[in-house]
Amino acid sequence: MAADWRSELVDLIRTLILQAAPDAVEEAKWRKASNPDGVPTFSRSGLICTVETYKDKVKVTFAKGASLADPDGLFNASLDAGTRRAIDVFAGDSLDQDAFADLVRDAVALNQA
Repeated sequence: MAADWRSELVDLIRTLILQAAPDAVEEAKWRKASNPDGVPTFSRSGLICTVETYKDKVKVTFAKGASLADPDGLFNASLDAGTRRAIDVFAGDSLDQDAFADLVRDAVALNQA
Protein backbone atom coordinates (compact mmCIF):
# COMPACT_ATOMS: atom_id res chain seq x y z
CA MET A 1 0.00 0.00 0.00
CA ALA A 2 1.35 3.42 -0.89
CA ALA A 3 2.15 5.71 2.02
CA ASP A 4 -0.97 7.81 2.51
CA TRP A 5 -3.50 8.51 5.23
CA ARG A 6 -4.68 4.89 5.15
CA SER A 7 -1.24 3.38 5.78
CA GLU A 8 -0.63 5.89 8.57
CA LEU A 9 -3.98 4.98 10.12
CA VAL A 10 -3.29 1.24 9.85
CA ASP A 11 0.04 1.82 11.62
CA LEU A 12 -1.74 3.74 14.40
CA ILE A 13 -4.40 1.03 14.76
CA ARG A 14 -1.72 -1.67 14.88
CA THR A 15 0.10 0.25 17.63
CA LEU A 16 -3.10 0.73 19.64
CA ILE A 17 -4.00 -2.96 19.39
CA LEU A 18 -0.55 -4.14 20.44
CA GLN A 19 -0.43 -1.65 23.33
CA ALA A 20 -3.85 -2.77 24.57
CA ALA A 21 -3.08 -6.47 24.05
CA PRO A 22 0.71 -6.90 24.13
CA ASP A 23 0.46 -10.68 23.71
CA ALA A 24 -1.72 -10.42 20.60
CA VAL A 25 -0.46 -12.22 17.53
CA GLU A 26 -0.55 -10.36 14.23
CA GLU A 27 -0.83 -12.39 11.04
CA ALA A 28 -1.56 -11.50 7.42
CA LYS A 29 -4.34 -13.70 6.04
CA TRP A 30 -6.40 -13.94 2.89
CA ARG A 31 -3.69 -12.95 0.42
CA LYS A 32 -4.83 -12.68 -3.19
CA ALA A 33 -3.74 -10.99 -6.41
CA SER A 34 -5.72 -7.84 -5.64
CA ASN A 35 -4.32 -7.72 -2.09
CA PRO A 36 -0.88 -9.41 -2.06
CA ASP A 37 -0.10 -8.20 1.47
CA GLY A 38 -3.24 -9.85 2.83
CA VAL A 39 -5.45 -8.65 5.67
CA PRO A 40 -3.82 -7.93 9.04
CA THR A 41 -5.50 -10.01 11.74
CA PHE A 42 -4.93 -9.82 15.47
CA SER A 43 -5.60 -12.75 17.80
CA ARG A 44 -5.30 -13.59 21.46
CA SER A 45 -7.25 -16.59 22.71
CA GLY A 46 -9.18 -16.24 19.45
CA LEU A 47 -9.61 -13.61 16.77
CA ILE A 48 -9.79 -10.04 18.10
CA CYS A 49 -10.14 -8.08 14.88
CA THR A 50 -9.13 -7.59 11.27
CA VAL A 51 -7.94 -4.38 9.64
CA GLU A 52 -8.90 -3.90 5.99
CA THR A 53 -7.90 -1.04 3.72
CA TYR A 54 -10.26 0.23 1.06
CA LYS A 55 -10.00 3.13 -1.37
CA ASP A 56 -12.03 5.45 0.86
CA LYS A 57 -11.68 3.97 4.36
CA VAL A 58 -9.98 1.69 6.82
CA LYS A 59 -12.31 -0.91 8.35
CA VAL A 60 -11.60 -2.54 11.70
CA THR A 61 -13.89 -5.53 12.20
CA PHE A 62 -14.19 -7.02 15.68
CA ALA A 63 -14.96 -10.73 15.35
CA LYS A 64 -17.29 -10.81 18.37
CA GLY A 65 -18.20 -7.13 18.32
CA ALA A 66 -21.93 -7.74 18.76
CA SER A 67 -21.13 -9.07 22.24
CA LEU A 68 -19.03 -6.05 23.23
CA ALA A 69 -20.33 -2.98 25.00
CA ASP A 70 -19.63 0.14 22.97
CA PRO A 71 -20.39 3.03 25.34
CA ASP A 72 -18.45 5.50 23.18
CA GLY A 73 -20.28 4.55 19.97
CA LEU A 74 -17.24 3.60 17.91
CA PHE A 75 -19.02 0.86 15.97
CA ASN A 76 -20.54 2.40 12.86
CA ALA A 77 -20.64 -0.51 10.40
CA SER A 78 -21.94 -4.10 10.30
CA LEU A 79 -24.41 -3.04 12.98
CA ASP A 80 -26.97 -5.63 11.85
CA ALA A 81 -24.48 -8.50 11.70
CA GLY A 82 -25.16 -11.35 14.07
CA THR A 83 -21.68 -11.61 15.55
CA ARG A 84 -19.30 -8.96 14.29
CA ARG A 85 -19.23 -5.17 14.44
CA ALA A 86 -16.95 -2.78 12.57
CA ILE A 87 -15.50 0.68 12.70
CA ASP A 88 -15.15 2.47 9.36
CA VAL A 89 -12.63 5.32 9.51
CA PHE A 90 -12.60 7.75 6.59
CA ALA A 91 -10.04 10.41 5.63
CA GLY A 92 -10.22 13.25 8.12
CA ASP A 93 -11.98 11.19 10.81
CA SER A 94 -10.48 10.99 14.26
CA LEU A 95 -10.40 7.76 16.22
CA ASP A 96 -10.97 7.90 19.98
CA GLN A 97 -7.79 6.04 20.90
CA ASP A 98 -8.72 5.37 24.53
CA ALA A 99 -12.16 4.01 23.60
CA PHE A 100 -10.59 1.89 20.85
CA ALA A 101 -8.05 0.42 23.27
CA ASP A 102 -10.90 -0.37 25.68
CA LEU A 103 -12.70 -2.29 22.90
CA VAL A 104 -9.54 -4.29 22.19
CA ARG A 105 -9.10 -5.15 25.89
CA ASP A 106 -12.78 -6.11 26.16
CA ALA A 107 -12.49 -8.31 23.05
CA VAL A 108 -9.53 -10.14 24.58
CA ALA A 109 -11.43 -10.59 27.86
CA LEU A 110 -14.41 -11.99 25.93
CA ASN A 111 -12.13 -14.43 24.09
CA GLN A 112 -10.69 -15.59 27.40
CA ALA A 113 -14.05 -15.96 29.17
